[in-house]
Amino acid sequence: MGMLLRGSVLLCTVGCLAFASITPHTPTLHTPTLHAPTLAQGKSGSSTPNSSVEPAIARLLAGIRAADKGQLAVSEEDGRFLRVLVGATNAKSVLEIGGASGYSGIWIGMGLRQTGGHLTTIEYDPVRAKEAAANVHAAGLSDIVRVIPGDAFKEIPKVAGSFDMVFLDAWKPDYIKFFEMVFPRVTPGGLFLAHNVINKKNDMPDFLAAIEKHPMALNTIVAPGYEGISITYKKR
Repeated sequence: MGMLLRGSVLLCTVGCLAFASITPHTPTLHTPTLHAPTLAQGKSGSSTPNSSVEPAIARLLAGIRAADKGQLAVSEEDGRFLRVLVGATNAKSVLEIGGASGYSGIWIGMGLRQTGGHLTTIEYDPVRAKEAAANVHAAGLSDIVRVIPGDAFKEIPKVAGSFDMVFLDAWKPDYIKFFEMVFPRVTPGGLFLAHNVINKKNDMPDFLAAIEKHPMALNTIVAPGYEGISITYKKR
């Protein structure tokens, strides 16, 4: 497995963040531990001491996780990692497949507020999609995050343009289909991320094999939380 991203920005993001541990089969970067930088301070531009998230948004995020009985949301550590990665790569166009109730979308949206980008997030379940839209609005990110309800296989072709970053967190056996569908639309130098590649790796062996074999891909796996996120960099 090749270590991804030769650029210093992404090396810092993947190798230096205190909460992003590289999996054992990947070479470890011997760099000092850094605290995750603040990438967004919300629409008002204010923040509280020792916090990178506005109190109101922090309460909203905590409420989403508390109500998430099906454990569909990413961990807080993963959410923070996504936010930092968006800012570090200066992503402008991001696609999320499997938005659930908007928890990860809010983290990504906070990063995109700093880069001037936009997120399109697609959620199959209409109830969760409605919750996601309401939560995004409550976070003050409706101008950045667009929630689309419906089948992602049908909705993605309707989304115009290419993607600087894709975050996949849908039904695990479908990962290979989504990768084959969307990776061609990732910009050179862009990223394709997939969630649960450690704790649910047995549900996606074909996907994990495909990203390793793809001639245009460089890969690594990080574990900000316990679920694991694969990062596939599209060669330039």
